[in-house]
Parts: sequence; structure tokens; C-alpha cells
Amino acid sequence: MARVVIGMSGGVDSSVSAYLLKKQGHEVQGIFMKNWEEDDNDEYCSSRQDWLDALSVADKIGIDIDAMNFSLDYKNKVFSNFLKEYEAGRTPNPDIFCNSEIKFKAFLDYAMSIGADYIATGHYARIEKINEITYLKKAVDTTKDQSYFLYRLNQYQLQKSIFPLGNMHKNQVREIAKQLDLHNALKKDSTGICFIGKRPFREFLNKYVANKQGIILNQYGIQIGTHIGLAFYTLGQRKGIGIGGSKDDISGEPWFVARKDIQNNILYVVQGHQHPWLLSKNVKIENISYTYPVDLNINWQGSAKTRYRQQDAYCTITNISNDSNDIEFSQEQWAVTPGQSLVLYNNDICLGGGIIV
Repeated sequence: MARVVIGMSGGVDSSVSAYLLKKQGHEVQGIFMKNWEEDDNDEYCSSRQDWLDALSVADKIGIDIDAMNFSLDYKNKVFSNFLKEYEAGRTPNPDIFCNSEIKFKAFLDYAMSIGADYIATGHYARIEKINEITYLKKAVDTTKDQSYFLYRLNQYQLQKSIFPLGNMHKNQVREIAKQLDLHNALKKDSTGICFIGKRPFREFLNKYVANKQGIILNQYGIQIGTHIGLAFYTLGQRKGIGIGGSKDDISGEPWFVARKDIQNNILYVVQGHQHPWLLSKNVKIENISYTYPVDLNINWQGSAKTRYRQQDAYCTITNISNDSNDIEFSQEQWAVTPGQSLVLYNNDICLGGGIIV
């Protein structure tokens, strides 16, 4: 059996993962990763409770656990990019870069330095080695599949990783936790960006990004309001725009953020979920990363997601350069957002993807 170092967050998924690894006969070492400490005493920060939960589980299942602080790496490699993207008017996904730069890089390096054969996490995804290639595949529980967040992992990272929950459904995981009498068996899943927690997003972002006010225009170029700063809005956003009951509300349909003019600091909004400005058939991606050495030719056909909760959508690669790919969808996609990730799939295999520009 192998020596496996597992990242334990205090949640039910990593807790059950640690138990399963021990049950399989592995030598299991738990590590609680502390990635954020700027406002550790803030009412919204749950890291202390999460650490206590992880300690309790480790004691219950009989494994050692330590805490490691990766907050400096996180600040330099994830959070700084997060702020840079928002300041440029884009909407980044820091969890993706947390995986590639922290959990499967800084944490992986540390685990190897203390003699680990593998690392493990509670992600819902599968790894399968066929011949000389290690594939990242969707989880059996497609409602919980997290391969989207792992698309930037490379062959070495995948070869050194174990996802014990890849072949399980979430209800099975909670049932195991109940049978073990783990106190976190019913603990709610963490959602949103880890360092923001449950606090209001604008309240957090306002501490780091200047809010330069500007005008809001409708599709006809008529001013219908003012915005508090383009960084505080994302394409497809409906709530919190601040123009409810506008005198120009002709159709009675809700308003959606549709475009950002960064140069002139203008926010454009439209009415109706299916307004043409919210629909895209062609998407360009940059900063591309593949999970294995794949040679995708022009007119390659497969599927892709432009956001995590989206159903797979059929697409074709229409142009390939050294730095970017052009993707054409068979059907228009809603609110494709610069800064988010487009992830490519061949059936249940995650090929990789890039950042939407």
C-alpha cells in the first residue's frame, strides 16, 4: 500500500475520502491547508471551525493531521491574479487556479517532500491510466462532477493524485459519514469563493478594487442609470444592477448586464433573458492548458462548458494558434463571460481548456 497525504478541509467529502483511503490499507496523513488569513478573525471566516472539524474527524477515524499555511503562495499566485482580472473588468474563477497552483502544486510539492507517494482530495472526479496517458474523467455523480475546476492539471499532477469519491454519489458519501458518526455528516457544502465566504461580495471587493462610477446605457444608447464600477458587475447579472422600475422599462422584462465598455467606463444592460446581446455562438480562449498531450486539429468536434453548472454543449474548434483557440458552438450559449474558463470534453474525458477572452 501507499503513503497518501490528503487535504482535509473539515467538510464531509474530504473526511470520507480519508476514511476510504485508510480502509483500503494506505498509510494516511491528513493536512489542513490554510490558504487565507487576511481577516482571520472576521465574522465571515470559518477557517478555525473548519480546522476543529478536521481535527475531530482525524481523531475519529484514527489518522494524524497537521496544518500547513499556504497563504503567501495563495496571495501571490491566486489572489493577485483575481484582483488584476477584476480591475480589468473580467470575472475570474480563482478556485481553478487554487487547484493548479496551490492544492496540486504547493501542497503536492510539500507532500512529496515528506515522503508521500500520492496526494488525495475530496474532489468529485476520476483518474484513469490507459497505456502511457493518465486521463482526467468526469465523476460518476454528474451533478457533483468537479472536473471543470481541475482542467489545468498536468500529467504529473494527475499521476500523483487520488480522488476516492470519483465513483460515488454524494448521498452515499453522507451515508458513510452518518454510519461513522462523523459530526460533520450533514455539514453544508462550501459554495462560492473560499476567501470571501458568506460575506457580501461587493463589500469584500470594495476593500481591494477602486469603484469608479459611470453610466448605464440600454441597447439604444440611452442612459438609464449609473453604476458603481465595472468590476462589480458580471455578464448575465440580473440582481443588484440598481435600475429596477426604470422609466425606460418598456417590456416589463428583467434587466441583465450584457456588455462592458472598459475604455469608456460604460455598462450596457438589456431586457429579456434571451436578448441577442446575451447569446454567443463563437468564443475565443487564451492561456490554454491541456490535461495530456493532445493534438486538436481545426474542425475537432466535442463538447464544452463555459460555466460550471452548464450542460455540455456541442462545439467545434475553428481556429488554432500558438496562444488561442476559436470555438464555435452548435447552439448559442448564454452570457459567455470573459475571465471565466471554457473547458473541453471528449465524452467523459476532460481534455483541458482556456480563459474566455
